[in-house]
Amino acid sequence: MTDDELSVEVNEESNLDAFHEECGVFGVYGHPEAANLAYLGLYALQHRGQESAGIVSSNGKALIAHRGMGLVADIFNSDILSKLEGTSAIGHNRYSTTGSTSIQNCQPLLVNHKRGGLALAHNGNLVNFAELREMLEDHGTVFQSSSDSEVMIHLIATSHAPTLPEQLAEALAQVKGAYSLVVLTERELIAVRDPHGFRPLVLGRLNDSTIVTSETCALDLVRAEYVREIEPGEMIVVDENGVRSLRIMGPAPLKRCIFEYVYFARPDSLLYGRNVYSVRKMQGRALARECPAVADIVVPVPDSGNAAALGYAEESRLPFEMALVRSHYVGRTFIEPRQSIRHFGVKIKFNPVAEFLRGRRIVLIEDSLVRGTTLRKVIPMLRQAGAREVHMRIAAPPTTHSCFYGIDTPTREELLASSHTVEQIRRYITADSLGYLSWDGLYSFMEGREGFCDACFTGNYPVEIPRHTAPAQLPLFYASEEGLRSERR
Repeated sequence: MTDDELSVEVNEESNLDAFHEECGVFGVYGHPEAANLAYLGLYALQHRGQESAGIVSSNGKALIAHRGMGLVADIFNSDILSKLEGTSAIGHNRYSTTGSTSIQNCQPLLVNHKRGGLALAHNGNLVNFAELREMLEDHGTVFQSSSDSEVMIHLIATSHAPTLPEQLAEALAQVKGAYSLVVLTERELIAVRDPHGFRPLVLGRLNDSTIVTSETCALDLVRAEYVREIEPGEMIVVDENGVRSLRIMGPAPLKRCIFEYVYFARPDSLLYGRNVYSVRKMQGRALARECPAVADIVVPVPDSGNAAALGYAEESRLPFEMALVRSHYVGRTFIEPRQSIRHFGVKIKFNPVAEFLRGRRIVLIEDSLVRGTTLRKVIPMLRQAGAREVHMRIAAPPTTHSCFYGIDTPTREELLASSHTVEQIRRYITADSLGYLSWDGLYSFMEGREGFCDACFTGNYPVEIPRHTAPAQLPLFYASEEGLRSERR
């Protein structure tokens, strides 16, 4: 089999050679600058989604929204934030998992219903979304987006329970999958985590204000105190009477996403009780013990491979060098030169430092290998810069299955390890050797594998995936931002 025959069918300059970000959520109750805090929180969570962002605030009488496509800093300015008045707010960064890339799928979603305004921000993915949507449409429900998150809003609206927490609990009893939610009305803030705890959600305090967010790095930026994780199956309700915790679901097997540790979470965050940076270094150390290489230096693929590469270098007693530099200012689109440059998309993102590579044998560290198309271009680039040998090491097991719990992943057919051996992948990416982290190495930061979802590596899905996990192309309906203001009657 030739290298070309090993190629998966993807655009050679695709930026999808990775598991892409999920979403980030942030909520604050009882602060005079709620919208400003939400903005800062979303800024800290920008790594979790760069497609769109939005904030909804409450002044006690109305919900006021602003949403847009792009990065947080490009969507919001001081004038916009000044209009998002009130002492409570929720925010959302989005990278689409279910639903198309367009303004009507931006979150937080905001609607009027029988008890007033309701805004909802969701990190995760509902595996029975299509089934629930079809059921609701059969009963006359009209959808304004193609997002699975809107299903929850309609389930809340059709509930006859007397209070919003009870309506939300009734709605969530019908959904299956992953969700960390923040919900805002004119007078209360609610946060909920699914019973398996797939996606992270934490509770914090800033003086007398309450904050909920996806990661602790957002608490750090606004100088809030970390209180604890919101437990799987727990609902936190914050209103004028204070903060109360409700257990709305029975116990379920704990299935926290292991890929948060591998790639998604920011290294400075505290996740599931452990610092992400230290976990990645431990995994890098384990990788060095399991897959040693005769080499001169250790080089990370920045930034995702940095912490694991440091651990690998320390364990193997090899020098660590940032000999591959990443540009942090590359957007999702750019203008290519008229004179075609081979592999321009990768060259504009990464550039080797020849002085540290010339004549050396290097160990190249990456957090995971998905399609392999980026490494197939990076490794020859390193050789061209003078590297004598390139030994590829991956700080995770082979990625063989798609995620259906809130991570934007390629189809299984596009995952290189799903249909190729390690040796075939090595030849495809043109490395001198290739090694993956073992299961024991992946969980080297703790004893055993209990309490985590690793379906992307195993195909063992803890929540059953229906045959048709994605709905057919749905009609799209657009609403102006002006229509996203809800006044209590």
